[in-house]
Amino acid sequence: MGGSKGPSQWRGAFCLYNALVILKPARVMFKKVLYVIGGIFAFLVFVVIIAPHSPPQQNTTQTKQDNVVVENDATKVVGTPPVVTLKTEDTSPQTTNKPTQQTTQQIQQKSETPETNKPTVSSIQTPQYIYYSVINVVDGDTIKINMNGTTETLRLIGIDTPETVDPRKPVQCFGKEASNKAKELLSGQKIRIEKDLIQGERDKYDRLLAYIYREDGLFYNKYIIEQGYAHEYTYNLPYKYQAEFKVAEKYARENQLGLWSPTTCSGDTAKAAIVSTQNTNTNQIAGKYYTSSYASSKYYYPASCSAWQNLSSSYLKVFDSLEALLIAYPSRSLSPQCQ
Repeated sequence: MGGSKGPSQWRGAFCLYNALVILKPARVMFKKVLYVIGGIFAFLVFVVIIAPHSPPQQNTTQTKQDNVVVENDATKVVGTPPVVTLKTEDTSPQTTNKPTQQTTQQIQQKSETPETNKPTVSSIQTPQYIYYSVINVVDGDTIKINMNGTTETLRLIGIDTPETVDPRKPVQCFGKEASNKAKELLSGQKIRIEKDLIQGERDKYDRLLAYIYREDGLFYNKYIIEQGYAHEYTYNLPYKYQAEFKVAEKYARENQLGLWSPTTCSGDTAKAAIVSTQNTNTNQIAGKYYTSSYASSKYYYPASCSAWQNLSSSYLKVFDSLEALLIAYPSRSLSPQCQ
């Protein structure tokens, strides 16, 4: 009896056991609440005490990026670059600033380059040429121009027209037609000249060697060959447009144009002009020829042309042949009244 427990003791033990069983979940919950409260407290301590002392990595990165953007923008500036003040927070200011200063100096040098060295818009769009007035058409391959107040005789490169004014030769076949065509194309016109370094500047007669172009762009040297009024002519050395001129001559020959026609010269202009050739007659080859010695006179007149009678007797000059007249007055041409 003394060692065994009574009913009241068993009830007390049973109640204590039940209490422990009932309070166990509450005890577990209480521990969880303590853990949460501890975590919140630790987070607050981190935010309030530790975080403000950490370096702002994101801001520093952004600052460096901003500096890079400023440097890149500075290299894109055309003209005077803006003054850029870099932040001193960069850990390597010398390494970063040197390229920027060099780039700035290069930009300033470019901006200081005089604008006068650049071509104007008009000179790019429209080439500027100097044009000279034609004052006399001697024959199909020789003209005279007014070059800055001086009369220059031009021998045209790459062409040879039949002779009409050479005192050593008779008027050649198709010579008058070629001469008249040259007058038609060039009299009263303005032309620009193109020289050919291969051919030199002047020939042995001190005539300026050149290609000529009218204001409307007509390339006279090539055109006169292409239409059958001249032969392609190479003197010693090939010239710049030799290939083009040979093609032009082939075209005229195959199409029997001008001096290539069987009714004119069939390409052989070395023979004397036929008496019945257009604008040519016996009185123009032999007989009296008249002209005026007046300074502005341009024409001569064969005896068969009554227009010579209108010339002033004070300036009247008479010659026994056309050759003699042209030796004395090489710039004279046949009066339109006699054609």
